[in-house]
Amino acid sequence: MYARLVSHEKPAEPEPMDRAKAEEVARIMQALAAPSRVMILWRLSLGPASVSDLARTLELNPSAVSHQLRVLRLLRLVVGEREGRRVSYALHDPHVADMLEEAAFHTEHARLGLVDRQTGSARQ
Repeated sequence: MYARLVSHEKPAEPEPMDRAKAEEVARIMQALAAPSRVMILWRLSLGPASVSDLARTLELNPSAVSHQLRVLRLLRLVVGEREGRRVSYALHDPHVADMLEEAAFHTEHARLGLVDRQTGSARQ
């Protein structure tokens, strides 16, 4: 299990989801329900940025960006690293970018009315 997490490989067959894991996944999905958080994560998928960089790029209030980053840090979706007086934020790990990419792909796929169902096998 640990080696899989480090190598970022997906399991051949999905593991069962218990209640605790489902609750944690739901917390992360709730965080992604805020467009400003999705925009912040998407921008950070391009590389690290400070609060002022994020506020300027995304046209958001710096205090709102700080608040959203605090939520994202608590969920371990982003990390902050102090560089003197400035804090640079980045995605916690590549899984966050993968999750965003999959959600964006699904959104576009659904918008176009495309269906890609697999029958008789687990999701790959």
